[in-house]
This record gives sequence, C-alpha cells and structure tokens, in this order.
Amino acid sequence: MTAVNNDWWKGSVTYQIYPRSYQDSNQDGIGDLPGITARLPYIADLGVDAIWLSPIFTSPMADMGYDVSDYTDIDPLFGTLDDFDAMVARAHELGLKVIIDQVLSHSSDRHPFFQESRMSRDNPKADWYVWADPNLDGTPPNNWQALFGGAAWQWEPRRQQYYLHNFLKEQPDFNFHNPAVQDWLLGTMRFWLERGVDGFRLDTVNFYFHDVLLRSDPPDYRKKEKRDWHPYHMQYHLFSKNQPENLAFLQKMRVLLDQYDARTLVGEVGESHHAVEMMGQYTSGNRLHMAYSFEMLGPKFSARHFRDQIETFFSQAPDGWPCWAFSNHDVVRHVSRWREHGVSEAALAKQACALLLSMQGSICIYQGEELGQTDTELEYHELTDVQGIAFWPEDKGRDGCRTPMVWQHDAPFAGFSEAAPWLPVKATQAAHAMDTQLDVQGSVLEFYRQMLHLRREHEILRAGETVFQDTEEPILSFVRGGEIRCIFNLSSEPQQIECIEGSILISEGADRESGLVKLAGNGFVLLKL
Repeated sequence: MTAVNNDWWKGSVTYQIYPRSYQDSNQDGIGDLPGITARLPYIADLGVDAIWLSPIFTSPMADMGYDVSDYTDIDPLFGTLDDFDAMVARAHELGLKVIIDQVLSHSSDRHPFFQESRMSRDNPKADWYVWADPNLDGTPPNNWQALFGGAAWQWEPRRQQYYLHNFLKEQPDFNFHNPAVQDWLLGTMRFWLERGVDGFRLDTVNFYFHDVLLRSDPPDYRKKEKRDWHPYHMQYHLFSKNQPENLAFLQKMRVLLDQYDARTLVGEVGESHHAVEMMGQYTSGNRLHMAYSFEMLGPKFSARHFRDQIETFFSQAPDGWPCWAFSNHDVVRHVSRWREHGVSEAALAKQACALLLSMQGSICIYQGEELGQTDTELEYHELTDVQGIAFWPEDKGRDGCRTPMVWQHDAPFAGFSEAAPWLPVKATQAAHAMDTQLDVQGSVLEFYRQMLHLRREHEILRAGETVFQDTEEPILSFVRGGEIRCIFNLSSEPQQIECIEGSILISEGADRESGLVKLAGNGFVLLKL
C-alpha cells in the first residue's frame, strides 16, 4: 500500500484555471467543466502537481462567480455536480490534485440567507451578515471603503440599517463574529472534501472579521509621490479587515482539513501593508499550509525586490510557508507588466519561469503563462469586469488577463470555442497558441516543461533553504540548499558576474569564460555545485 504524502503541497506547483476561459465543450462561448476535463492530459504533461479552479459555484455572476448564491452546487454555465466528480476522478487518474476556490468572506445578495437577513432585525438569519445603524445624520457608521468603489455600506430600508460589503453591494459580508456562521461555512467546505477535493484556495482570507466597534480606518501613513486614483488605497485598513480573531478561525479550518489525508489550504492575503509578514503569521502554527500576497504580482522587477520578499518571509516565519506567483486572474500578466525589462517577450517569459520555479516555497502558474501569453488590449465596450467599468481608463480592470486560452492558431477563436466567446480572442493572443509551441524546440512552452521537470527532479529546488549572494543590480544570485546556484540578469543589457565552476542544469543566454558568467539581456543559469 502506497504511503500517504500529507506534505505533497510543500514546494508543489499549482496550475490555476479560470474556468470561463479554459475550454468550451458545449459551444456557448463560455468554458466549462467538461472542457477542463478534456484538457487535463495537457496539464499533467506540463509536470505540475495540482490544479486550482476559480469559482464554479452557483452565482448571479455580478463578480464572475465571486458572489456565491449556493455553496454546494455547480453553476449551470460550467456543468453539473456529476461533471465536477468526473473532472476530479480524471485529475486523480493523471496524478493531479484538485484545489477549488472558497469565497467565504461574503456571499451573493441573492443567497437565501441574505434575502432572509435583510427582511428584519429579528429573523433567524438577522445576525448572519454585518449590519449597523446609521449615524444621526443618516450617513454610514464609519469611513470604510469598498474595493470596487464608494462606501463599503449599503442602506437597507426594511431594517433601517446599513450592511457591509467590502466589494460590490451585491456581495454582502458574512458576520464571522457569529459562531453559527463559522460552523455553517466550515460545513460547506466539508461537503467538497467529501467529494474528493484536495484543498482550497481561500479568497480574501484576511477579510473574514471586522472590528466589532466599527472604528474608522485611519489615513494611509506612507508617503506617496501623488494621490491614489482609488479612495480605498488612501486608507490604512486597520479595522475593516486583518483582525486578530481571524487567526482562531484559520485554526478551526486547519482542524477540519486535518481530519482528511493529504489536504491543503492556501490563502490569498489581499493587503498592501506588511503583506509578506501577514503571510508568515497566517501560515505559522496550526493555521494555513500556505499563503500568497500581491507583492510579486505588481510592477516591481528588481533583484532587491525579489530578495526582500523571500528573506522577509522566512525571517518572519521560519515555520511558515509561502506560495509565490507572478500572474493570476486579478492582475496584468507579467510578460506585459514587466515588458520594459525584457529584450523580447519570449526571453522575459523564460526568465520569469526559471526565476519563479527556482524559488523556495510553493508555486502557482496561471493558465497561459506557459505560452508566454500577454494581456489583451480591450476597448471599453468589450469590458465585462466591474472593476474596469468603474475605474476606466485609470484602471482597465481584469478582463485583459482573463481572455480565453488559445489552443490552435488557425482555428476559430483559437480553438477555445466554435461560438463567439464571452471575451474576445485577438490576434496578438492567438499568436501564442499551444499548437505553435508544443514540441517546438526553443518555445516558451517547451522551456516550461523542461523547468518543471527540473524542479520535480531536484527536491532541493522545492524545499532547500535559500542563501542570497550580495550582488549589484540587476544581478540576482542565490544558492538553494547549498547545491544549486541560480543567477539571473534582470535587465535587457548584457551583464557578467564572477562565478565558481559548476555543471549547468539549465540556462538561456549564458556563457562561462575565465571564471566569469556572461549573461545576455534576460540571461540566466542554474548551476549544480
């Protein structure tokens, strides 16, 4: 009998799927579960350990599924529970773990519990959401802001109270100070564990609890060169989220997960203040297995930045564990975001792959990264994302990174669907199609397959400790587990560095000569010492 590996997640690589945009099987222009199932062999062949699916639960889709109206069923857009079970079974046959999104901080305003809660102050669900009386002048109880614009409070005339929504008004926040709410949400997680899922990605994991005194958030204390374009970013969110009660609830989650073999929790820390430190706090002790923040999902691209994130995490939380990513469904794809630092899109894509997969921690790759995909430039009339619609043109929203996966360059809609897809497939994206790269020497896709194989072959790349060398920008150099040295030129100009001899494991744009490693723009090398 094969021993159960309860620590499979440590150093693992997860492939994120945005279900609406992966593969359409019924030709309605929207990706679905049977489409994902059909593509699982491709994902398994990449060499990843797990897949993560963005929300597939029943939803009015005000925020593309991050507004859940039924936590224990599949939205008909994506299929059925039977389709889900078939997908999990096929993934497990191929050696892939399955992680699903859990949006616990808030529900849809169409959820039956909220519909009941909003009716009166004395019904069975009256205290399941966050309600507050107005100030004497009718204004909201405090200054909390919503991420999608405006105050985080919405008036309900039937109760003559405001309810809290950190995101859209269609996404009311659960009241986690009510133990019954906690127990019910844990029960929905148990439902999916019993169906065989291997873990959960926890959306906005630091938003669960709010300050019971409803104190206003202070201004952001950091000095800034110019005023933020969004009022939300003008505040230091000391009371609207990040509350200490969160830690006890994370421990309850861990107790639930530990009742099952080989399951994992990875949390999204949505925070701009001390996010890496919070990642450490949330993964220390018997809480989350892993956490990630947006620290590597932004515009910063320097040796100092990457070194600071890794060193800060492991110094703050030596018994915690990070999950690093460069792209996901909420940010501009990194090949577009960091374009100014690249000699070409392909060179930047390969370097980013080698850097990410050399990092200590677990890794998440967003669909299309392995193709070197870029963000899609969309016009205003093409948008579906509430964020882009609200803040255009300062923020064009998240649709640009959510356009459909491209499979066949010459097929209608690049092989995603035979019907017009929910977001357009443009020529600049179709140019990266999978069929133009598969088994093509030198392609971004083939490099990802090689690098993923290398990480799987060398356990030291998954879990070995990291020691950084003191190098000048733009050179980043570190040694993993005392055995593998990783050297990166994070610029488009040639650089060189003194280096001891070692056998080359993988490289691009790197030559050794007279005790030097010479690196072309975006060049890198991994050496076995």
